Amino acid sequence: MLKITKIKGGSIAKELGLEVGDEILAFDGYPCEDELDYLYYLESENFTMTVKDHRTGEEVTAEIEKEEGEDLGVEFEKNTSIRTCHNRCVFCFVDQMPKGMRESLYVKDDDYGMSFSCGNFVTLTNLSEEGLERIIRLKLSPLYVSVHTMNPELRVKLLRNRFAGKIVEQIDRLAKGGIELHCQAVLVPHENDGEELAYTARKLFSYYPMVRDLACVPTGITKYREGLFPISDVDGEYSKKLLDLVDELNAEFGVNFLLPADEYFVKAGRPFKEENFYGDFEQIENGIGMTSKFLSEARFALDELPASFTLPTAKKSLIISGVSATEINRQLAEECAKKIGNLSVDVLPVVNDFFGPTVTCTGLLTGRDICLAVEQYRQNGHTMDEIILPGNTLKEFEDVFLCGMTLDALKEKLQFKNIRINREGGYGFVDILSTIDERI
Repeated sequence: MLKITKIKGGSIAKELGLEVGDEILAFDGYPCEDELDYLYYLESENFTMTVKDHRTGEEVTAEIEKEEGEDLGVEFEKNTSIRTCHNRCVFCFVDQMPKGMRESLYVKDDDYGMSFSCGNFVTLTNLSEEGLERIIRLKLSPLYVSVHTMNPELRVKLLRNRFAGKIVEQIDRLAKGGIELHCQAVLVPHENDGEELAYTARKLFSYYPMVRDLACVPTGITKYREGLFPISDVDGEYSKKLLDLVDELNAEFGVNFLLPADEYFVKAGRPFKEENFYGDFEQIENGIGMTSKFLSEARFALDELPASFTLPTAKKSLIISGVSATEINRQLAEECAKKIGNLSVDVLPVVNDFFGPTVTCTGLLTGRDICLAVEQYRQNGHTMDEIILPGNTLKEFEDVFLCGMTLDALKEKLQFKNIRINREGGYGFVDILSTIDERI
């Protein structure tokens, strides 16, 4: 149901006599659940729309004739409800978070609408028959699906949901229904890796190209796992075996179907894949190919600078980094120093005490840990003219860290105001080079 909050003058809705407060109940006899239904029918030229009059309660069905893509001229009350997760996954990150954080961080969404519109991963365990048919009917493609394994019994075990084994049938129907899928497997050592991963990859690849790819992602492990399913962290040897298996399967398939997370390359001490390995980077938000893309963009920007470029005054930039990105950042810091005069770049790896040292990505750093690291950096006799803070450490559209500390509070605590936010990603060089580019 969609409740109308605004009607444009001269619009189709105005001609129909619709009013603010009226409710759209159905299109072509199908129940209207949310704005996805409305957006789908905007692409049609002819359809029926059932509306409930807010004054009388009467339901009226109107025949709509319009140009393809033409707007009806209405706005709706925002629907903030989402379909939530019904699983108790053994690797769930939310279950490993400390208490007292923002309430929104504990919400486990599993909403196929958000998968289509925002790229969120869903497990489909809460998907009804009607929901499955709706996805296919409305052509909600692509979807991002947390498959984890195509072994029904193992999936039930890992997700701890008796309906989790339906994934095989669901993938089959969605792919045959014309829905493109990007899949992921959070790999639990000795559970859904090795031969189980090979089995899953082959089953999913049988639907290629409707199933576009399978991301292989390590389990995020925090220090708050007491009483939870025992999961070991991955090391260099494990990562090497995983990357070898990925290469073998991709060679078998003839395409780069399996996409390993960047973290595996870091732990294995192996070079990252070239950009073309990742296609159009559809899984970059999943930590897949982010480093390769960044390296390419940063080095391109360096190459574009004049041969002997020098800043008018000396400047030292301090880049905040997660532990796993430290070496990459340091490599580029050296390249910057060679190419740009009067610029010194230091990289500060921040150990994640808030979640535990096994969490090494930049995006999960907290203001508290950043503050402690910078204070220790100063105590060791270092200085800086500016701090460049990765934007993914802050809440989207709001300058607050995961721990609840605000950016202003961090500046006050450090008594240091010149903190620049790099909104382009997890690395500070994009911000440094864009600033230099403005001066040329």
